[in-house]
Amino acid sequence: MNWADMVVSPSGTHHLWSNTPAYSERFDEVLKFHSPGLAPVRCAGLAWHIQPDGTPAYVSRFKRTFGFYEGLAAVVTKDRAFHITPDGEAAYSERYNWCGNFQEGRCPVRTSDGTYLHITQDGRPAYTEHWRYVGDFRDGVAVVQSDDGLSTHINMHGVKLHDVWFEDLDVFHKGFARAKDSRGWMHINTNGRSNYERRFASVEPFYNGQSRVETLCSGLEVIDELGFTVAVLRAPSRSEFAALSADMVGFWRTQTIASAVELGVFDVLPTTTTAIVQKLQVHSDRLVRLLCALSELNLIQEVSGEWRATERGAYLRQDHPMSLSHAALEFGHHFPVMWMQLPTALRREGEWSPPDIFGMLASDPKRGALHHQMLRSYARHDYSCVPAALSLVGTERVIDAGGGLGELADVLLKRYPSLHLTVLDRPEVIQQASTAHPRREQITWLSGDFFGDWGISADVVVMARILHDWDDPDALRILVRARDSLPRGGRLHIVEMVLPDGDPSGALCDLHLLMVTGGRERTLAQYADLLTRSGFNLKEAKRLNALSSILIGEAT
Repeated sequence: MNWADMVVSPSGTHHLWSNTPAYSERFDEVLKFHSPGLAPVRCAGLAWHIQPDGTPAYVSRFKRTFGFYEGLAAVVTKDRAFHITPDGEAAYSERYNWCGNFQEGRCPVRTSDGTYLHITQDGRPAYTEHWRYVGDFRDGVAVVQSDDGLSTHINMHGVKLHDVWFEDLDVFHKGFARAKDSRGWMHINTNGRSNYERRFASVEPFYNGQSRVETLCSGLEVIDELGFTVAVLRAPSRSEFAALSADMVGFWRTQTIASAVELGVFDVLPTTTTAIVQKLQVHSDRLVRLLCALSELNLIQEVSGEWRATERGAYLRQDHPMSLSHAALEFGHHFPVMWMQLPTALRREGEWSPPDIFGMLASDPKRGALHHQMLRSYARHDYSCVPAALSLVGTERVIDAGGGLGELADVLLKRYPSLHLTVLDRPEVIQQASTAHPRREQITWLSGDFFGDWGISADVVVMARILHDWDDPDALRILVRARDSLPRGGRLHIVEMVLPDGDPSGALCDLHLLMVTGGRERTLAQYADLLTRSGFNLKEAKRLNALSSILIGEAT
């Protein structure tokens, strides 16, 4: 009786050989046989491996057992996991929270701190770095995921195969890997680059040079390795004409949301249509049409005759700690006026200069307060991971340049309560922040001009989403002032979106900055050039999340 010919019975309680029970014993669960001819079984809360005749392969018992791969099997006992040899003995002394299976001499494991890495067959780490998640190796390459949720490839020694990161990723198959960026799925080569510009809702691995894909409009196609259509298997449910039309009416959504916020709809929920009419003094029939539009946008829903905000819609309440109501008004009322000047800004003839948005905010205190509350909400959402990435000692003198209402300062002091922290910003911002910040007594609030002498020295300067508001000459002037405030070897931490090379992601945000502040998003090379010209060396660049990175410069 050859174990390779044995299969799990339909009941899952034993194995069959030639459609006949291979042994008389019955278990609560059995799994497939694996080389060297052993199968995992469970019975009465205990687990072990059996031989082809149903007898135990060893005397040890575990909570869970799994199949043998490359001579070792993962087992669990008292919520700890490790691997055993065919005689039931531990293959090594280390213990993990979870173990996968060995492939190509490497196995994914989860450590006690919740991070993942690969181990060798002696139970030791194959490399030093830990990841948010890791997958199996295939042909010497595995997928790893970082804390920001993005994934890349590593080799057997933990070295990155390329420095391109994706929202989702697969291992390589016949020279290509399935990968997803912000625009959709594609195939990439071992350099992390795609041979084509198209993106899809899903893609299958290549099979003899062709792949079955689903288009972004729900069509099915077969494509070649250059992304060209070989065959259409199902026509798209929506044409490119319709898709373009949908993009062009995006302002419908913006204005619907802004109008609902201006009227105060979200602030009176949950309640009935009649109550909203009475409280807000609006036209009944037209209100219903607005409410239906908000429901289509998944911002509210009607439950038993009462309108309620969804989880998404709750962010549009003014009293939400991360309220986007202020952002809705900016995007709905103020920014469209600036964007209307885009053709003028692009033409060579004629005069155009970006609006002085910071001057506008200073001259309109009400709008200025709302604008900075908008920035505070984004900061509360995005900055929680910044303090750990700074890797401070905790006693440094830190300047938070352009610190706004102090949200970054707050999270810094929570992690490093002994910092000597100064927030530098425009006078009207400092006045608003210094009277309302809960840690105002732990912070030095400094009114100043980015382009003038800061009049203060520090060990560290932090700039979170500041440089992108300025064109290169002004950004360079700000960086020079930061350098003047630091000693040789002092550190500069820049939190910004970094545009990927050869990928249009972030380009719309870049245009927005052009029209609103005159600033721009930049690539890593462009930031490195600015740093060099202002007296810094770019030492490191770390991704914080899908949108932001932190660049670390050292004063020369």
